[in-house]
Amino acid sequence: MTEARTLMADEGRTFCEELSIPLARGTPSPLFRWLTACILSASPIRHDQAARAARALADAGLTTARKMADATWETRRKILNENGYARFDERTASILGDAAQLIVDDYGGDLRRLREAAGHDPKDERARLKSVKGVGDTAVDIFFREVQAVWDELYPFADDLALEAANRHRMGRDAKALAETVPRKSFPHLVVALARDELSHRHR
Repeated sequence: MTEARTLMADEGRTFCEELSIPLARGTPSPLFRWLTACILSASPIRHDQAARAARALADAGLTTARKMADATWETRRKILNENGYARFDERTASILGDAAQLIVDDYGGDLRRLREAAGHDPKDERARLKSVKGVGDTAVDIFFREVQAVWDELYPFADDLALEAANRHRMGRDAKALAETVPRKSFPHLVVALARDELSHRHR
Protein backbone atom coordinates (compact mmCIF):
# COMPACT_ATOMS: atom_id res chain seq x y z
CA MET A 1 0.00 0.00 0.00
CA THR A 2 1.39 3.42 -0.94
CA GLU A 3 2.02 6.12 1.65
CA ALA A 4 -0.96 8.08 0.32
CA ARG A 5 -3.33 5.14 0.57
CA THR A 6 -2.07 4.28 4.04
CA LEU A 7 -2.76 7.83 5.22
CA MET A 8 -6.21 7.88 3.62
CA ALA A 9 -7.07 4.54 5.19
CA ASP A 10 -6.12 5.89 8.62
CA GLU A 11 -7.23 9.53 8.45
CA GLY A 12 -8.93 10.09 5.10
CA ARG A 13 -12.55 10.45 6.13
CA THR A 14 -13.49 14.01 5.24
CA PHE A 15 -15.08 16.32 7.78
CA CYS A 16 -18.15 16.61 5.54
CA GLU A 17 -18.52 12.84 5.61
CA GLU A 18 -18.12 12.91 9.37
CA LEU A 19 -20.82 15.58 9.65
CA SER A 20 -23.12 14.02 7.02
CA ILE A 21 -22.90 17.15 4.86
CA PRO A 22 -23.70 16.19 1.22
CA LEU A 23 -21.14 18.60 -0.20
CA ALA A 24 -21.07 16.82 -3.56
CA ARG A 25 -24.46 18.35 -4.32
CA GLY A 26 -22.81 21.77 -4.40
CA THR A 27 -26.08 23.42 -3.37
CA PRO A 28 -26.65 26.32 -0.93
CA SER A 29 -27.42 24.37 2.24
CA PRO A 30 -24.43 21.97 2.15
CA LEU A 31 -22.09 24.80 1.20
CA PHE A 32 -23.32 26.97 4.06
CA ARG A 33 -23.22 24.10 6.55
CA TRP A 34 -19.64 23.39 5.51
CA LEU A 35 -18.61 27.04 5.89
CA THR A 36 -20.23 27.10 9.34
CA ALA A 37 -18.26 24.00 10.32
CA CYS A 38 -15.07 25.66 9.05
CA ILE A 39 -15.69 28.78 11.15
CA LEU A 40 -16.17 26.55 14.20
CA SER A 41 -13.12 24.40 13.39
CA ALA A 42 -10.88 27.45 13.04
CA SER A 43 -11.54 28.37 16.68
CA PRO A 44 -9.01 27.33 19.37
CA ILE A 45 -10.97 24.27 20.49
CA ARG A 46 -10.70 20.55 19.80
CA HIS A 47 -12.01 19.17 16.53
CA ASP A 48 -14.53 16.92 18.26
CA GLN A 49 -16.04 19.94 20.03
CA ALA A 50 -16.34 21.88 16.77
CA ALA A 51 -17.93 18.86 15.08
CA ARG A 52 -20.38 18.45 17.95
CA ALA A 53 -21.42 22.10 17.71
CA ALA A 54 -21.77 21.93 13.91
CA ARG A 55 -24.02 18.87 14.21
CA ALA A 56 -26.14 20.53 16.89
CA LEU A 57 -26.69 23.65 14.79
CA ALA A 58 -27.79 21.49 11.86
CA ASP A 59 -30.02 19.37 14.08
CA ALA A 60 -31.69 22.59 15.25
CA GLY A 61 -32.51 23.41 11.64
CA LEU A 62 -29.90 26.15 11.12
CA THR A 63 -28.84 24.70 7.79
CA THR A 64 -28.99 27.77 5.54
CA ALA A 65 -27.71 31.31 5.77
CA ARG A 66 -31.27 32.64 6.02
CA LYS A 67 -32.19 30.26 8.85
CA MET A 68 -28.99 31.07 10.74
CA ALA A 69 -29.51 34.81 10.30
CA ASP A 70 -33.16 34.60 11.36
CA ALA A 71 -32.39 32.62 14.52
CA THR A 72 -32.06 34.73 17.66
CA TRP A 73 -28.65 35.33 19.18
CA GLU A 74 -29.82 33.49 22.30
CA THR A 75 -30.86 30.45 20.25
CA ARG A 76 -27.43 30.24 18.66
CA ARG A 77 -25.66 30.88 21.97
CA LYS A 78 -27.62 28.19 23.80
CA ILE A 79 -26.89 25.58 21.14
CA LEU A 80 -23.19 26.40 21.21
CA ASN A 81 -23.04 26.52 25.01
CA GLU A 82 -24.59 23.07 25.31
CA ASN A 83 -22.38 21.52 22.66
CA GLY A 84 -18.74 22.16 23.44
CA TYR A 85 -18.53 25.93 22.99
CA ALA A 86 -19.09 27.19 26.54
CA ARG A 87 -15.90 29.31 26.45
CA PHE A 88 -16.73 30.99 23.15
CA ASP A 89 -20.52 30.75 22.92
CA GLU A 90 -21.38 34.46 23.07
CA ARG A 91 -18.76 35.64 20.59
CA THR A 92 -19.35 32.74 18.20
CA ALA A 93 -23.13 33.20 18.33
CA SER A 94 -22.60 36.77 17.12
CA ILE A 95 -20.06 35.74 14.47
CA LEU A 96 -22.35 33.10 12.98
CA GLY A 97 -25.28 35.51 12.87
CA ASP A 98 -23.24 38.28 11.26
CA ALA A 99 -21.64 35.87 8.78
CA ALA A 100 -25.00 34.47 7.74
CA GLN A 101 -26.51 37.94 7.36
CA LEU A 102 -23.68 39.08 5.08
CA ILE A 103 -24.12 35.99 2.90
CA VAL A 104 -27.85 36.71 2.70
CA ASP A 105 -27.34 40.40 1.94
CA ASP A 106 -24.52 40.04 -0.59
CA TYR A 107 -25.25 36.68 -2.20
CA GLY A 108 -28.90 35.91 -1.50
CA GLY A 109 -27.83 33.25 0.98
CA ASP A 110 -26.14 31.23 -1.77
CA LEU A 111 -22.37 30.72 -1.76
CA ARG A 112 -22.55 29.70 -5.41
CA ARG A 113 -23.24 33.37 -6.10
CA LEU A 114 -20.05 34.26 -4.24
CA ARG A 115 -18.22 31.90 -6.56
CA GLU A 116 -19.84 33.46 -9.62
CA ALA A 117 -19.12 36.99 -8.37
CA ALA A 118 -15.48 35.97 -8.00
CA GLY A 119 -15.40 34.73 -11.59
CA HIS A 120 -14.32 31.29 -10.36
CA ASP A 121 -10.99 32.85 -9.37
CA PRO A 122 -9.51 31.22 -6.22
CA LYS A 123 -7.83 34.43 -5.02
CA ASP A 124 -11.05 36.41 -5.34
CA GLU A 125 -13.02 33.60 -3.73
CA ARG A 126 -10.64 33.67 -0.78
CA ALA A 127 -10.89 37.45 -0.49
CA ARG A 128 -14.69 37.37 -0.62
CA LEU A 129 -14.89 34.59 1.96
CA LYS A 130 -12.56 36.54 4.24
CA SER A 131 -14.94 39.50 4.08
CA VAL A 132 -17.38 37.29 6.01
CA LYS A 133 -17.06 37.91 9.74
CA GLY A 134 -15.25 35.08 11.49
CA VAL A 135 -13.62 33.76 8.32
CA GLY A 136 -9.85 34.10 8.18
CA ASP A 137 -7.23 32.22 6.21
CA THR A 138 -7.45 29.17 8.47
CA ALA A 139 -11.19 28.81 7.92
CA VAL A 140 -10.77 29.36 4.17
CA ASP A 141 -8.04 26.72 4.03
CA ILE A 142 -10.31 24.20 5.75
CA PHE A 143 -13.17 25.17 3.40
CA PHE A 144 -11.02 24.84 0.27
CA ARG A 145 -9.65 21.41 1.25
CA GLU A 146 -13.01 19.80 0.67
CA VAL A 147 -14.97 22.19 -1.55
CA GLN A 148 -12.37 21.68 -4.29
CA ALA A 149 -14.32 18.49 -5.02
CA VAL A 150 -17.14 20.64 -6.42
CA TRP A 151 -15.39 23.95 -7.19
CA ASP A 152 -13.07 22.70 -9.93
CA GLU A 153 -11.02 25.88 -10.14
CA LEU A 154 -9.54 25.16 -6.70
CA TYR A 155 -8.03 21.80 -7.67
CA PRO A 156 -5.39 20.94 -6.70
CA PHE A 157 -5.46 22.74 -3.35
CA ALA A 158 -3.39 21.81 -0.32
CA ASP A 159 -2.87 24.21 2.56
CA ASP A 160 0.35 24.67 4.52
CA LEU A 161 -0.75 22.22 7.21
CA ALA A 162 -1.25 19.42 4.68
CA LEU A 163 1.95 20.29 2.83
CA GLU A 164 4.00 20.11 6.04
CA ALA A 165 2.88 16.50 6.44
CA ALA A 166 3.39 15.77 2.74
CA ASN A 167 6.95 17.05 2.96
CA ARG A 168 7.59 15.02 6.11
CA HIS A 169 6.34 11.89 4.32
CA ARG A 170 8.32 12.82 1.17
CA MET A 171 5.18 12.88 -0.93
CA GLY A 172 5.72 16.25 -2.58
CA ARG A 173 6.40 19.88 -1.76
CA ASP A 174 3.40 21.45 -3.47
CA ALA A 175 -0.19 20.66 -4.34
CA LYS A 176 0.55 19.77 -7.97
CA ALA A 177 3.15 17.19 -6.99
CA LEU A 178 0.84 15.80 -4.34
CA ALA A 179 -2.02 15.52 -6.84
CA GLU A 180 0.05 13.13 -8.93
CA THR A 181 -0.03 10.53 -6.16
CA VAL A 182 -3.79 9.81 -6.19
CA PRO A 183 -6.79 10.01 -8.56
CA ARG A 184 -8.47 13.41 -8.61
CA LYS A 185 -11.59 12.20 -6.77
CA SER A 186 -9.38 10.98 -3.91
CA PHE A 187 -7.36 14.18 -3.59
CA PRO A 188 -9.59 15.96 -1.01
CA HIS A 189 -9.42 12.82 1.16
CA LEU A 190 -5.63 12.85 0.94
CA VAL A 191 -5.39 16.54 1.84
CA VAL A 192 -7.67 16.04 4.85
CA ALA A 193 -5.66 12.98 5.91
CA LEU A 194 -2.40 14.95 5.69
CA ALA A 195 -3.81 17.88 7.67
CA ARG A 196 -4.99 15.52 10.40
CA ASP A 197 -1.65 13.73 10.37
CA GLU A 198 0.21 17.02 10.80
CA LEU A 199 -2.01 18.09 13.70
CA SER A 200 -1.43 14.73 15.41
CA HIS A 201 2.32 15.05 14.81
CA ARG A 202 2.41 18.52 16.38
CA HIS A 203 0.56 17.36 19.49
CA ARG A 204 2.75 14.35 20.20
